[in-house]
Amino acid sequence: MRPLKLSHYTVTTACGAGVGALLRALREGRTGLRPGVPGGNGASGRFNTGPVPCWVGEIDGLSTPLAGEFSHWDCRSNRLMLKALQQDGFIAAVAAARRRYSDRRVGLFIGTSASGVQQTEIAYRLRDRAANRLIDSFDYVHTQNLYSPAGFARELLELKGCGAVVSTACSSSAKVFGAAARAIACGWCDAAVVGGIDSLCLTTLAGFSALQLLSADICRPADEGRSGISVGEAAGFALLEPEPAAGDLALLGCGESADAHHMSAPDPQGRGAMLAMRHALDVAGCQAPAIDYVNLHGTATAANDATEDRAVTALFGDAVPCSSTKGWTGHTLGAAGIVEAAVALLCIEHGFIPQSLNTMRRDPALAANIAMQTRAAPVERVLSNSFGFGGSNCSLLFGRV
Repeated sequence: MRPLKLSHYTVTTACGAGVGALLRALREGRTGLRPGVPGGNGASGRFNTGPVPCWVGEIDGLSTPLAGEFSHWDCRSNRLMLKALQQDGFIAAVAAARRRYSDRRVGLFIGTSASGVQQTEIAYRLRDRAANRLIDSFDYVHTQNLYSPAGFARELLELKGCGAVVSTACSSSAKVFGAAARAIACGWCDAAVVGGIDSLCLTTLAGFSALQLLSADICRPADEGRSGISVGEAAGFALLEPEPAAGDLALLGCGESADAHHMSAPDPQGRGAMLAMRHALDVAGCQAPAIDYVNLHGTATAANDATEDRAVTALFGDAVPCSSTKGWTGHTLGAAGIVEAAVALLCIEHGFIPQSLNTMRRDPALAANIAMQTRAAPVERVLSNSFGFGGSNCSLLFGRV
């Protein structure tokens, strides 16, 4: 594939709003995770995590409903989207792209796993039990519908070009980069906004708890005593444009695979993960030794970390530094790909390799070169992994042209 310029990007996580907040947290080793609050949404204003003991990456300031012309889009997910889009001058950057290419030639590709399902949870709790019906104010099309994030973003950003939502669990907002690259190559659009969003909801927490993948402790990727994920919420966006100049930040390669080993467990040999990474290198014309850092999917579950370790070491050996950054943000599910793309870009721009936060005792069964301390280092190329349920794998290669 031809490199695509990453002319602008933004991300909002539990570490704060905008890329600056994430950069500060990465450099300071300061997590955005905190213990969940059962029975929240009261005086504390915190998200209600229900009866499930866990840590969450919660974003503050999402209690104000969307108003005016956007009121019909109101849900926690779209409130988060608005907050994220208002950071780092991103709306202005898209407006400039509209002027360069026209509003019909800028595509939009958004990844999510749950969209606004919390709105359905609320409607169900408030349902008319006697009539067995949800409340009349519930608007499925503009809230829970998987297309809701793209519909809201198109309206907010005033885009009229091709658009789609990708929902492949935790690889969703990594795969949007591939979808956008193909759309530009096919001539469907000249540039594209890509992004991802997922917000906290009880359905997600209960689901991961039922699968015995949710940790009661803060998540500890690659740790000997890791016990599962911490769920976070996040939203992020990037603007992809053709014909980058020398020195520009760019998407250099995208590799995708589907190992279809199991609905929720990865292929234990890591074959699908390795295929996605190798494909990203191949389409970029890049060799494994040219990679300076691998941002692991690194969920802190026993199976995922071990599987990814096998795949990474089979391809890179134990030389390339690796780490998971989910110790800062939690696993942001459908937004994980765009969050970790932002981490990759920050590492390249500011020359550092982040540690595997919360990893106290590296698992001796893992062979990859896990970074235990954040350190300054020249970083030219980063491979970022996102692996979803059902074996939906995606690896993105970022660097300077």
